[in-house]
Amino acid sequence: MTAQTCPRQHQRTTMEIASLEPSLYTVKAVFILDNDGNRLLSKYYDKELYPSMKEQKNFEKNVFNKTHKADNEIAFVEGMTIVYKCSIDLFFYVVGSAQENELMLMAVLNCLFESLGQILRKNVERRCLLDNMEGVFLVVDEIIDGGVILESDPQQVIQKVNYRADENPLSEQSVAQHITDKLAMTSNIMQSAKEQIKWSILK
Repeated sequence: MTAQTCPRQHQRTTMEIASLEPSLYTVKAVFILDNDGNRLLSKYYDKELYPSMKEQKNFEKNVFNKTHKADNEIAFVEGMTIVYKCSIDLFFYVVGSAQENELMLMAVLNCLFESLGQILRKNVERRCLLDNMEGVFLVVDEIIDGGVILESDPQQVIQKVNYRADENPLSEQSVAQHITDKLAMTSNIMQSAKEQIKWSILK
């Protein structure tokens, strides 16, 4: 009996340890809500986390209800670690797993907030955000790709995005450059992942 149960216990322990190992996929979701809790921007990077629009909106409403009157910057809702920040009539949220490092998530949140502050000329409020959604999406994509943190330095993000609220929409050249940069970053991520897999096999 003991001989049979030991392998199972060992297997369970190994699985639990594996689930706690560091992952490149740090961010589960990012969303921006207005001061009524309505979604303005939302990106979910984990396909298994709230796969339907209804589930996502219910989660966002639940998060908003538990945070919009709180003075904290970190919340734990539905088993997720959430860091957040508000500005005038906007609420910014970055979501990670229960085991995720809050400092990593906070670095993403601060980078997002400061980058948007620069492209929106410090007018980080609902109307200005909606008028410049193209730039907002570009900023989010420069910071996070598929849940992987690409950049946490606002100055680097601004240089790559090359967008200003008081200028004309992005030129074809800057859009092409953005796509080229994204492809290069994706290639680097894939290479890094291959290296990690190779070393984990060799261990």
